[in-house]
Amino acid sequence: MRVYRYVGPDEIRAAAVHAAPGTPIHSRAELERWLAVHGADADGDTVPATYVVTEDGVLRIASRRSEHVACAGGQPVLAAGEMFFARDHAVEISNLSTGYCPEPGCWTVVADALDRAGLAHPTRFTTEITFRRCSACGERNVVKDEFFVCAVCDADLPVDWNFQD
Repeated sequence: MRVYRYVGPDEIRAAAVHAAPGTPIHSRAELERWLAVHGADADGDTVPATYVVTEDGVLRIASRRSEHVACAGGQPVLAAGEMFFARDHAVEISNLSTGYCPEPGCWTVVADALDRAGLAHPTRFTTEITFRRCSACGERNVVKDEFFVCAVCDADLPVDWNFQD
């Protein structure tokens, strides 16, 4: 399993130093307590959250307005993205984190963390994002429709994930 280091803007990393890390979720009861506090953030019938899975496999969640690097306490992660909760289960999950740019393959880590917490969830990411760094200009890109071209400089993007290693 890959460990993802923060690859986003330095000013966001610096601001994250002063933010509290996300709430660890080990059980349905912990999620329900978090939802009781953050229910005002509801998006219709669901409550959105920023999430990470830490290197020790713990799911941490924070307000959707939080940065992933803050949710992670500035540390590397095994997965990151967004979740939407309805009552005591996850109904939508993505790997959308431009700060960590995780591969879709991190799904198994997310599913394992949710399973350990006893939380029902979809069988895969409901929205799956492919990230690539442009070798020409260094910009982070979201690849859409298998179009591996940099949105900033029009250079070809690598087919393989290329943020570290």
